[in-house]
Formats: sequence, C-alpha cells, structure tokens
Amino acid sequence: MTHRIDFQVDPNAMKHWRVEYDGPIANLYMDVDEKAGLHDGYELKLNSYDLGVDIELADVVQRMRFEHPEVKVVVMRSAKDKVFCAGANIRMLGGASHAHKVNFCKFTNETRNTFEAALQDSGQNYICAVRGACAGGGYELALACNYIMLTDDSVSSVALPEVPLLAVLPGTGGLTRVTDKRKVRRDLADVFCSVEEGVKGKRALDWKLVDEVVANSKFDAAVQDRAQAFAAASAKPDIAKGIPLPPLDRRFDQDGVRYSSVTVSIDRASRSADISITGPDGPAPADMAAFEAQGAASWMLRVARELDDAILHLRTNEDQIGLLCFHTQGDPQQVLAHEALLLAHKDHWLANEVLGLWKRVLKRVDMTARSLVAIVEHGGCFAGPLAELLWAVDRSYMMLEPFDGDNRPLASITLSDGNFGQYPMGNGLTRLQTRFWGEAGHVDQLAAHLGQAIEAAEAEALGLVTYAYDDIDWEDEVRLFKEERASFSPDAMTGMEANLRFAGPETMETRIFGRLTAWQNWIFQRPNAVGPEGALQRYGTGMRGDYNMQRV
Repeated sequence: MTHRIDFQVDPNAMKHWRVEYDGPIANLYMDVDEKAGLHDGYELKLNSYDLGVDIELADVVQRMRFEHPEVKVVVMRSAKDKVFCAGANIRMLGGASHAHKVNFCKFTNETRNTFEAALQDSGQNYICAVRGACAGGGYELALACNYIMLTDDSVSSVALPEVPLLAVLPGTGGLTRVTDKRKVRRDLADVFCSVEEGVKGKRALDWKLVDEVVANSKFDAAVQDRAQAFAAASAKPDIAKGIPLPPLDRRFDQDGVRYSSVTVSIDRASRSADISITGPDGPAPADMAAFEAQGAASWMLRVARELDDAILHLRTNEDQIGLLCFHTQGDPQQVLAHEALLLAHKDHWLANEVLGLWKRVLKRVDMTARSLVAIVEHGGCFAGPLAELLWAVDRSYMMLEPFDGDNRPLASITLSDGNFGQYPMGNGLTRLQTRFWGEAGHVDQLAAHLGQAIEAAEAEALGLVTYAYDDIDWEDEVRLFKEERASFSPDAMTGMEANLRFAGPETMETRIFGRLTAWQNWIFQRPNAVGPEGALQRYGTGMRGDYNMQRV
C-alpha cells in the first residue's frame, strides 16, 4: 500500500454512498462497489468497507453540514438486499500493514464521532435503519447513530463477532458504545460479543442493542414515520441554502504540499515536517452576509479545511515522519477579528458550522500519533484558534527579544474568548484547562490577558509555552530538541504522548481512542490474529485460527 491516499472526494463520482434529499430528511444509502476497493487484492463484498469507503462517508457527513443545512434528520440505510453492512473488509485487514490498520481505525473512529455529534453540533439527527446482517464495523456504524431501528425477520441481526471470528476486538468504539452509550448490562454484553451469529428481534430490543424493532412488512413506513417525527420535533431553524465546498487549492511535490494558506515542508533526513500557516491577507468580513458570500473562500473555513487535509496526508502517507513542527506568520489581530465575527454570531448556522469544524480539526491534531511542537517566531500569529495549537502540541519554543537582522514584530501569543470554551478536547475540557489541570484559578487569571499581545518572557512565566530563548541560544536549542526527538523509539513516543495529552476526566471519546491504541498496538500484532495460522489469515478458508493459548 504505497500509493498516496487522497482524502479529497469528488461528490459527483462517489462509488460507495448516495444521498437522496427530501426537504429536512436525507436518506443516506450505503451501496459499496465491491470492485472499487482502495487497493488491489480484495473485493468489498456484503457492503464491507475499507478506508476509501470511509473517506467518502466523512465527505458526505461534512457536505451535509455545509451544503445541506436544511437537513434535520439523516437516515442511514443499506441499498443491498439482505445485508446492512458486514463491517471492515477482512481481506483488506489481513493484507494491510500495521500502520495502515491503525490509521484506518483511527480515521473511522473520527468519522463516527463526527456524525454522532451532528445532533448536538449541527441539529442533524442520525437514524440507522437496519435490514439484513449488521456485523462488526457495520454495527459500529449503527452505534454511532442516535437511534437504531431493526427489521424483525429471519435474517436481520446486530453482531460484534470479532472475538470469536477474528481474535481481535471491535475497532471503532463498539465495546465502549455498547456499555457506555447504550448501557447494555455487562453480562449481556459479554454474551453478545462472544457469539458469531449476533442477536435478532425482540432480544436485541430487550438487551438495549437497538431502540425499536418493526415487522418487515411495516419497516419502511415506520422508518419514514420516525424520521418525519424527529424532523418535526427538531429545534433547528429552517435554512434555505448552504454553501458549496469546492476542491482545495493544493499542489503536491516530493517534499510536501502547498495550499493557499497552509504549507507542509518535509525534511526526510531529520524525519520532520514543518506545517506553516499564514494568517488572513485582509480584514474580516463586515458581517455574516459578507462571510456567507465568501463561503469556502473565507479564511476561517479555508484554513480549517487545508489544515485537516494536511494532517490526514501526513498521518497516512508519511509514516516515516515522526515530528510535526507548527509555525504561523501574519497579523494576530486580524486572526482575532476573523474569529470574533463568528463568535459574535454563533447562532448563525454557518458561523456555528465553521467553529464546529475548527473544533474537530483541532481534535484531529490532538489524536495524531506524531511528536508535535510549536515554534513561535517573530512575525507569527498564534492567536485565537491558531493559539490552540500551542496547547495541542507536546512542547513549544518561543523567540525571546529582538533577533539580529530580524525586523518582524516580536513573537507574541494572543488569547481570545474562543480559547476558553469554543474548541473543547475529547476529554470535555478546553486545552487550557487540560494544560493547567488542577489549577482552575490560573486559567481564570489568563482571561485577564484577552486580546493582549503576550510576549515571550511573560508567556513563559504564564506557562503558555515550554521555553523562550534569545538569539544566542535559539537555533541550538531547537536543533537539539529535534535531534533528540528523532533518536527516540517511535513506539515509545506514541505511547508517552498519548498518555500525556489527555489529563483530567475520561469520557467515552477518550476511552474509545485509548482502548484503540491498546488493542491495535498489541492484540492486532499478536500471532493469534495476524500470524500465518492466525484468525485473520485463515478467515474464509473453513479453518479456524490456531491459537497460542497462553494468557498474558
């Protein structure tokens, strides 16, 4: 799997999903083209999926928010006969590299989290209408919806059969959502996750695995009735028209990617990449009408989309790059002005969606298994949403005092109202609350600095950066850090960083990703699963896996 995987989708050339819009209701059909896998060597039979299927789903969910804000209810269903979704394609998993499997499961988790939160964030309620077999990752698609309806017939069932069939675990939050979200009793969950055939009909309802069971003859009508009822009960305002999301302006070369306001420059010798973000090149729009007229060209929306694409590209296509270095250049007051327009109009549908996208992109940064560092240089614009990067990274370095021959404005950090609640992490806290966990008073004190340019000595004293260095020490200190980081084991770094980034309370979201890290980096590496006689390799041959029965 060596060719570049692209996370941009042409909505007119979708291979696996189609949407039928009916006013406030959208019917989202999973109709996987089994011959159109992302890679050779497997067929996507029975609506099974690979990363390509999920990339399309993520695009549909995004466009639903921006291009079709009139939608209040999304009904996810299968276009195949007698099967909803068989889950992740086993042949794909059996042949994929470990790195690809990890990135695949992480991206599918993020996609499910995105439409799971669509009701709270965007007023779009997802119903899953299950007809046919719904197994493994297929049931995990359903679990991320807010309401699950199941046909009561001889073939329709829900199942998480990974343990008995594949010697692995449900990889996109299945175990956690069963217990934490649906609150299935532990012993019943144990039974459910131990049987290959799954659970049908009334038992699925009694065990809280689904919300409603309907006779097959009445199923389509019941689904339509439920969707209409949910739409009628929605508090979301009627919105006449969305904005288009055109393809990103980007250019790839062997050493990086260039977007309109984001540049990725790769240094393969040092196994690092610089992500440089340029601030706005003009004043903020005068009002939301002007912002809506700019649409996807507006700085706040454009940069969020570009940064998201850059992070996904580095994660998936550049797995030898271990260190990501964030830089900014621009006027911090302009960054604040562009953000302030949206913060002042959060009740406007488009302002809400752009701020929500920034929240999700910053979460993507949090969850990226690379060492992250912010380099706060003279002329930079770490302000508002860009300042969030300072507390998403593992360390930060800031230029102190004027540098010889450098006439740019002194390095500074500028806080906004957005830094105090607009972009929460997966743990439910702001990045400042997470950074100063146990020091609530300190976060309150930082609010006194809103809108002010905080220069290096004060920023270091306030704990907003790790180190501040003058012209004499700057180059050596940054270089030594990069060299040291490159010398450590990538495995140890991934484990250490994942443990340190999420201080404070656990949530369903942090548990899902924490458990994913554990099972992917241990269970999915064990011979019982991926060895030559393991369950993944023998699946479909008629032979079960040959297990080493030692408990460890």
